[in-house]
Amino acid sequence: MEFAPERKFAVCPGPDPRPRAPVRVVVPPGAVDTHAHVVGDRGFVEDRSFTPPPATAADYLAMLDATNMTYGVLVQVSVHGTDNTLLVDTLRAHPGRLKGVAVVDPHVGDRELAELHDAGVTGLRINTLTGGGVGFSALDRLEAICAEHGWHLQLFADAATLNPARLAKLRVPYVLDHLGVPDVTAGTRNRLVRDLVADGAWVKLSGANRLAEPPYAETVPFARELVAAAPDRCVYGSDWPHVGHWGPMPNDGDLVDLLADWVPDPATRAAVLGANARRLYGFADPIR
Repeated sequence: MEFAPERKFAVCPGPDPRPRAPVRVVVPPGAVDTHAHVVGDRGFVEDRSFTPPPATAADYLAMLDATNMTYGVLVQVSVHGTDNTLLVDTLRAHPGRLKGVAVVDPHVGDRELAELHDAGVTGLRINTLTGGGVGFSALDRLEAICAEHGWHLQLFADAATLNPARLAKLRVPYVLDHLGVPDVTAGTRNRLVRDLVADGAWVKLSGANRLAEPPYAETVPFARELVAAAPDRCVYGSDWPHVGHWGPMPNDGDLVDLLADWVPDPATRAAVLGANARRLYGFADPIR
């Protein structure tokens, strides 16, 4: 997953404006999209890896509705760095339906952390793959913050840079982005990701379009390995609006339908879409 330097200031494509409902997957009540971004039209950090077009909360909610998702998790987009203002404002405008994962400077103050908590933030992200992120040098401080607030850590990193011994000692849950960013053709880092998930990591079943070409068949074997390793710690993410992606733009209904291949068992798939994510992010269970 690489971002060419010449694309830093080029505006990347936006999402498919006509998301459709999935046709191969029955989305259960209380389903959660655990990975998406809102993007403003200004306030981009200088060291970003790409420049996305604006992506509004209204458009995101329309995508959730189109794909039959009840809840959504917004992850602070890298181009806005540690300025979580748009994220917080969006969460406050949609309490109950949206939760958030923030990016903070390790020297963040208690007041800002309290504001994030009150808005619905449930985790902090480490990102070593795109400009604008906070790296593993801040791990001890971010772990302490998450432990204090009952949050989790989210890791967007090449598996080769992960330290399994250190991760095993974390006092908080941690989540691997985008299938752990594997090499879907082969690779020792895939075994590392699988072992981390088997040993306690959560993983987002997301990012297929960043790992392979449509219809993403190369991703299926590894996704199934992860699900087999920890069916109760796998969650689904759309990655809407697919920032920094210059390949074929997926329709978000197609990404939900990919779960029919990634998670063939209907009961397990329902848990991936619903109960697993509600437990991790603290969403309410649907009324039965």
